[in-house]
Formats: sequence, C-alpha cells, structure tokens
Amino acid sequence: MRVGLYPGTFDPITLGHIDIIRRAATLVDKLVIGVAINRDKGPLFRLEERVEMIEVECAALSLQTGVEIVVHPFENLLINCARDVGAQMIVRGLRAVADFEYEYQMVGMNRQLDDSIETVFLMAEAQHQAIASKLVKEIARLGGDITKFVTPRVANELLQRFPR
Repeated sequence: MRVGLYPGTFDPITLGHIDIIRRAATLVDKLVIGVAINRDKGPLFRLEERVEMIEVECAALSLQTGVEIVVHPFENLLINCARDVGAQMIVRGLRAVADFEYEYQMVGMNRQLDDSIETVFLMAEAQHQAIASKLVKEIARLGGDITKFVTPRVANELLQRFPR
C-alpha cells in the first residue's frame, strides 16, 4: 500500500491545501494529513478545530477518489511522523520559487535522517498559488472577502473569529 503524508499547520485549511490533497490522492492508496502542533506559531484555531475542519473538508474527496484520507496530529520530527504512519512519501505543496528554497533544505535534512522516504513536490494550481493561511487570516481580520480562498464552512469559522 502506498502511503503519503501531507504535513502542515492548516490554520486554517485553504483551497490551495485542498487542491494539493486532491492531487496527492491520485498518487497514493492512503493519504495522511499531518497536522503539526507548532506552539511557536500560535495558531488561530485549536488543534481539535483544525483537525475537524480538515476531516469535514476531506470527507467528500475521500469518497470521490476512493483513497483513504486520515488526519493525524503530530508534534515530533516530520520524518518520525512519516515513519509512525508508514508513509513512503512526504507530499509538499509549492506556491512559488521562495517556497522551493526552504523545501529543498528540508528534503536534504530528511534524506540524511531517512533516505527511504521520498519527498514529492506538487505545484499549486495557478489560481491557488498566492493563497497562504496567514494572508487569509489577515484578510478576514480586516473585513475582506475570503470566499475565493477557503470553503464556505471555513470562511464561516474565520468570520466567527473576526466579527464585524
């Protein structure tokens, strides 16, 4: 069974994330969405809220693709998380060249830790390349329209955090 791990903080999950999840599901038999517990980032949404949003947003994708999609919170090294879930590949989404420099370093380090786990890069579709959770939260906080960046359910969650 081919198992892939798509890690991130998903604070919140965006249409860009969903695009990468949809495309990654074509490469594996099981896709694990690794939700990073990163206390340094100070997420807007609690871990349980992020997990629930991902589960809800991915349920239909799992049915459409026939691929099992599971959500797995983690707080250890990414490579250890990959081992924990039995992943043979780590899936990373790229938006721009700037992302690649950081990701390139991470691949090198992960290969030193375990060269049996491959990293696969998927470029975001053009309409999603500018989407970043940080920017979506900022737009929502300032009262802007976020409907082009997240699903209606996630938009509602954000609007509850930043009432006008």
